[in-house]
Amino acid sequence: MLRKRFARAGGRGLFGDMENTSQLRAVSRRRFAATLATAVCLAPVILGGAGCSDKTPPPSQPGGIYTFKLGDATLSVLPDRQQRITNKLLIGATPAILEKYAPDGSVPNAINAFLIQSGGKNTLVDTGLGTKVFDNLKTLGLAPEDITNVFITHMHGDHIGGLLRDGKAAFPNATLHIAHPEIVYWLAKEGSPAKEISAAYKGQTVLFNPVAPEAAGRSLPGVTAIAAFGHTPGHTVFRIESAGKRLLIWGDLTHATAVQLPHPEVAVTYDVDPARAVVSRKQIFEYAAKNKIAIAGMHIAWPGTGTIAAAPQGGFAFTPAT
Repeated sequence: MLRKRFARAGGRGLFGDMENTSQLRAVSRRRFAATLATAVCLAPVILGGAGCSDKTPPPSQPGGIYTFKLGDATLSVLPDRQQRITNKLLIGATPAILEKYAPDGSVPNAINAFLIQSGGKNTLVDTGLGTKVFDNLKTLGLAPEDITNVFITHMHGDHIGGLLRDGKAAFPNATLHIAHPEIVYWLAKEGSPAKEISAAYKGQTVLFNPVAPEAAGRSLPGVTAIAAFGHTPGHTVFRIESAGKRLLIWGDLTHATAVQLPHPEVAVTYDVDPARAVVSRKQIFEYAAKNKIAIAGMHIAWPGTGTIAAAPQGGFAFTPAT
């Protein structure tokens, strides 16, 4: 059982403390630095956005930090940037779909991380490219040392870019949580950032196995790790719960929300397994809509969170938070 696995492995939970453990390996920092630099510099080019020098607007402005309540918890969307991505990245989008939902040849996109504050804990979900997360935290009155947990949806460069500083753990007091199949996949990749990250967070890492959306058990107090494989082999959605309120932080379930919500069968070239990603997307969409659970995503344009519902014409519709 997942709960027993966590009890054995330990770690610092979202709303409570447990012991730490690590099962990861390390390799050359020089190779990692080169890999991470490539991920950071190429991501805006691949995604079709502006360069790494983009400025994050201040809070309360469109594109800036967006803070809201979830039960007793306070959540903040921490944006790296707002951008648009080209339709050429979409797989399975017919001309009719593109004409209706992306007539100018592109769709809105963003790069977001999330901060959850509850019970004296400061928890990050992903770290973006690493270009803005520290400034965003500073704006909210937090230092990297104040972060108690970091949950990773998957290990693409625009999600783990802030984990290291000068080859060392950027969040020295945090427990790092990563899905077991995800780390196994990336540790096998030559030059993968996963290897340097595993060394930097040695003794501070907890591995978990995500569960099905309807599973009752929690991976840690306040958070359930839900399997949404396909984009990567261990891609994870996190269900956050506080005082009876729930939110799905769904990682890269969508890159082109304007297209993929009405047409979840559309995949993207970033998907390791596009067919499986489509299955996961449909499953999570149906689960969120049926149970009226709010959602948030790493590539949903500002404010990065809202609700979804089944659309009368098929597919799903998104209503952004206000």
